This record gives sequence, C-alpha cells and structure tokens, in this order.
Amino acid sequence: MSNKYSVDRRKFLQRSAVGLAIASTTHVTIASESKSAAQVKSAGDGIIDSEVDVLVVGGGTAGTIAAIQSGRAGARTLLLERNGQLGGTTTIGGVAFPGLFDAWGKQVIAGIGWELVSDTVELDGGTFPDFSKVPPRHWQNQVHVNPFVYAILAEEKCEKAGVQVAYYEFPESIRKTGDGWQVDCIGFGTRRRVMCKQIIDCTGGAEVVGMLGLPRLREDETQPGSMLFKIGEAHQPGREQLHRLYVHGADSTNSRTVTLANLTGRKVVLAKVRQAKGRLMHLQPETGFRESYRIVGETMVTHEDYVSGRLYDDAVSYAFYPVDLHTKTGVRPKPLKPGTVPTIPLGALVPKNSRNIIVAGRCVCSDRLANSGLRVQASCMGMGQAAGVAAALAAQKQTTPLAVPLAEIHQTLRAHGAIIPS
Repeated sequence: MSNKYSVDRRKFLQRSAVGLAIASTTHVTIASESKSAAQVKSAGDGIIDSEVDVLVVGGGTAGTIAAIQSGRAGARTLLLERNGQLGGTTTIGGVAFPGLFDAWGKQVIAGIGWELVSDTVELDGGTFPDFSKVPPRHWQNQVHVNPFVYAILAEEKCEKAGVQVAYYEFPESIRKTGDGWQVDCIGFGTRRRVMCKQIIDCTGGAEVVGMLGLPRLREDETQPGSMLFKIGEAHQPGREQLHRLYVHGADSTNSRTVTLANLTGRKVVLAKVRQAKGRLMHLQPETGFRESYRIVGETMVTHEDYVSGRLYDDAVSYAFYPVDLHTKTGVRPKPLKPGTVPTIPLGALVPKNSRNIIVAGRCVCSDRLANSGLRVQASCMGMGQAAGVAAALAAQKQTTPLAVPLAEIHQTLRAHGAIIPS
C-alpha cells in the first residue's frame, strides 16, 4: 500500500474525527459521471416522477448487471431493489461463492459480471481459481468473493454508468402507454411514478410478468431455501463458505411467505446455537431461495437442450453448471458430459406474445431440471448483461427486444466484454 495512505492508528482516529465534524456541517453532492443519468422531479402530491429509457426491477445477481449494462449502453436507467443493497443471492443470501464462469479448461462467461467479481477479489486481496484446469469437483472453480466489497463496488459501477438506484421500492401497478410503460412504485415515505420504454424483470420469480397477467410456470413442490450462518470461529468473508441449513417449503412469492421462511430458518439456527453452546458469529439477513416462478417465453430451454449443449440460433450467453436439483434429502449434482456447454437463447428471456419487457435470472423460460442448472450466479449474470443490451437497444430504436437485430446485440455484448456462444 502507498505511504500516502499509511498512517498510524492515532492519526487515523484524529483524521476520522475531523472528517466526521466536517461531514456533520457540510452538504455533499455526488454527481454522476455519465450523461445518461435518469431524470427525477416531483410530480406533485408527494409523488416522485422518473422518466427513463429502461426500468430494471430487482437488483440481485442478474438485475445489477442488467442495469450497469443498460447504463453503459447509453440508456437512462433506473434500478429498483426492495432490499437495502445490491447483489441478491451473493450478498443478502450469503452465497458469496459465484460460478461457474468456466467450462472444460476455458472461461465461457465474462463481461460485466466477471468484471464485478474479479474487481471484488482483487480489491479484497483474494485468489482466483485456475480456469485452465478442470477440477475434480465443479465447486472448486467457484470464486470466493467478499460480499461487503461486492455490494459497494456494484453501487459504484451503477453510479459511473449513470444508473439511478432506488432501494426499498417495488412496483404497485403497471399499465401500458403509447411508447412503453407507466409503473407506479411504492416505498416507505415514497411514491414514485416511472415512465419508461422498456422493463427488465429481474425479480427472481418474474413478479412484474405476473403483475401484467402474462403466464408463468411453477411446480407444486419447490427446492428448499438455505439460511446461512456460522457458529464458533469468526467468519472470514471472501475466504470461506458459511454453514447452511435447509428451509423446506421456502417460498419467495410474497412478503408473507418470505417472512415465514426467515422466521423458520432463524428458529433452527437458534436451536443449533443452544445445542452447540457456541457463539453465533454470523447470520445472513434473509433466506436464500433457489426456485420460484419461471416465465412462459418465446423459447423454452428443456433438460435435453441443457444437457446436450444445444447451440441456439439466437444464443446470447453460455451457461455451465451440473443439473442441481435440491430435495428434502439433499442434492446429488449430475455433471454435464465432457465438452458440453449449454447456451441461453434470447427467446427464453422474452415472455411469449409480449412487447417492451424482458427478463433475466432464474425466471428464464426453462423446465425444472434445466432451471436447476441455469439458476446459478454466473449464468444469471450473463443473462442480465444480454437483457441489458437488448432493452437499451430496443429503447434507442423505439422497438421491442426481439425486434432488435441479433447481430447488433452480439456486437454490443462483445464491446462490453461478453463471450458470445459459437
């Protein structure tokens, strides 16, 4: 570290005290570095009026990347997130162990998601797997990230891309307009009316798609969620995994079922603390959910498509992970055959017979077994970047994502570091 920043503890505390005193008497304005920043003004009656090109709903694994990509592509972008930080499964869920970015000795998913992961590892002084080697177990090439660093780097990248972030807000109603959507949102002490040309639904369970009355898929049985924690020694973020327990019946459909899953998971953790007679050193704020609604899209990725590595004509990203269906008795991952690398078609991100809306993340149109491999973080990041490009270009061309020439989507993705299936 540079000597410029090497100060002893006493000087650091003195300078911190001075900094706090200055901060308490000074108003600081942070301006966006991008000219594509969203325009915000009061609409009267306590309603905030936001006029943007692209509205991203959900700031989790896919949504964060979709928003950054949309902003970098020049679209005025607003990102809504019901929680208080970005990252979703990686940060709030605690699965700070994303993958898989590689397959059979080479990297297959890169772009903005990998940029965020690698920047996090480098800033935290962590280490990377060797993607040139095929490990005995797939999880050995997942990447340990510090979720706290990841979350604030994600915010920084959003700011630099001109993306406006709105925490603790969620759509209350949506209606079509002549050239897009009016989305009325609510948060505590806040009502917001968003006028946008395109929506990217990254809610995990395609909640926006459901609000529009478009069809979704979900089986009666869903995979268990996980509550992550650590008892005993202090957790070392970015260096190790947390302990985890299943929360059977965990359902992320609505606030009531999420509340029930969290209460249930914490109750079991408390019992374990009492049984172990040890200290609870870490507990994630929310259950991590594996499965919810999936869209009925223009294209469905089936289990056979996934395990055969089907190359779609409109493929926009790779995916790579074993078929990984968790049940009440645990999970037995089914690895893909050597050389097999599945792809994700643009049509699987577009709700059937829709316009001006696209999804990304685990709600991708797929059957249940295919979804158990597609739902993981690296694949969701790839989907998010593709959706961000498609929505931004559609807004610029005043059309809908499927009408954007695929060659232009591929060209823009490559320009932002993504790997296009071929």
